[in-house]
Amino acid sequence: MTGLCAERVVVVTGAGRGLGRAHALAFAAEGAKVVVNDLGVGLDGTGGGAGPAQDVVDEITAAGGDAIAHGGDVATTEGAASLIAAAVDTYGRLDTLVNNAGFLRDRMLVNLDEDDWDAVVRVHLKGHFLPLRHASAHWRAEAKAGRTPRARVVNTSSGAGLLGSVGQGNYAAAKAGIVGLTLVAAAELGRYGVQVNAIAPAARTRMTEAAFAEAMAVPEGAAFDAMAPENVSPLVVWLGSDASAGVTGRVFETEGGRITVMEGWRPGPTADTGARRTPAEAGDTALKLLANAEPPHPVYGAR
Repeated sequence: MTGLCAERVVVVTGAGRGLGRAHALAFAAEGAKVVVNDLGVGLDGTGGGAGPAQDVVDEITAAGGDAIAHGGDVATTEGAASLIAAAVDTYGRLDTLVNNAGFLRDRMLVNLDEDDWDAVVRVHLKGHFLPLRHASAHWRAEAKAGRTPRARVVNTSSGAGLLGSVGQGNYAAAKAGIVGLTLVAAAELGRYGVQVNAIAPAARTRMTEAAFAEAMAVPEGAAFDAMAPENVSPLVVWLGSDASAGVTGRVFETEGGRITVMEGWRPGPTADTGARRTPAEAGDTALKLLANAEPPHPVYGAR
């Protein structure tokens, strides 16, 4: 490895399995000191235990790296605050935050319980906001003390958050919210030396293997496992390093060997009369504009 993140201190949430585990190992391989956060819960967010986070720490240390485990709930103020404190108290600094924690409770909207909505939005969206909030307070204090950081935040959205996904209204809404949070954070925190970006990854993990087993299967005889989580981590490591200087407020789709810069809402066809329309006139104008607009990408799972 190149030592791209040598001496950087990196926090990765949801790092006990899947994408988070791959990110933690990749950062450690590039010389970072890693705080591995994971509650050890099941796919639906129930249960829990310290095992998965400690297992990743053991892998990192066995390879000669430096890491500690953190088992707090990052969707609580106490858990998020203690996570940032663990990095600063152990290593004396914090350079990169990778927000990755999440789980699924998929239902069609007519069957989606309020508890399932709240639980998924809580862990994905609030679980991004609170670590970001506490890390930002630390970095702002550093900047005001004359120690402006070269800090990086990598948030985890999804194609579901960009295009929608049938049967995942709660998850898609939370992941779309993460994109909005990323854009605001990038605009607000740049003055303190903080860059904030998001990825929308596709990989084979516990969260995706059941729903997309056929699409994510490794073809027999394939030399390259395109859906391995490890394929996503190189971009995350680069975004979390000094090498990404100047890149902020961006969203990247990444899958296998493909990286795409996603371009969000931009003004399309427009008409302005300078006066109020009747409903019929508004509808006629809307139809004319739609005729000249790009068609939307299909929602995942739509027929």
